[in-house]
Amino acid sequence: MMELMLGLLLFVGVHSVAIVAPDWRNHMASRLGVAWQALYSLLALAGLVLMVIGYGEARLQPTVLYSPPEWTRHLAMLLMLPVFPLLLAAYLPGRIQAALGHPMLAAVKLWALAHLLANGTLADALLFGVLLVWAVVDRISLERRGPRTRPMLPATRANDAIAIVGGLALYFAFAFWLHPAWIGVAVVG
Repeated sequence: MMELMLGLLLFVGVHSVAIVAPDWRNHMASRLGVAWQALYSLLALAGLVLMVIGYGEARLQPTVLYSPPEWTRHLAMLLMLPVFPLLLAAYLPGRIQAALGHPMLAAVKLWALAHLLANGTLADALLFGVLLVWAVVDRISLERRGPRTRPMLPATRANDAIAIVGGLALYFAFAFWLHPAWIGVAVVG
């Protein structure tokens, strides 16, 4: 469990620099350039690896907080349906991105909520609860910070189609094959 908490602290901490110290973050990013991006990426990756290891270990001896009813698994699958299209829309500018402002955060919120509804262990509450709270706080803080300019593809309607079709393909691939293979939990069946 310690690895999970340390991973969450590192991952969410790195991703929260812009929330708690946006001016410092912008100064460091402009001063260090690619070195800032590399450090940020390495710390985030280390946090992600620790979260995965810690969550996997915590699942071996789970501390059950609540037992969700069976129907919440179906609700979770429904909530997960837009997650992959939203993830792709974060990188493919179009109407989806323009309407939501930050589709990646919407995807994280739906993903975390879906998993909180369908799972009831302490590790689930920590992992998905912390990431849900972070995504909500980050989205609220975006109103204060304003958007950062970053290189993007041109916005087209084709990007929305790619995000939806590609995202749904990823959803089905993950639901039927990747989730059981990577996470060890069958989503369907």
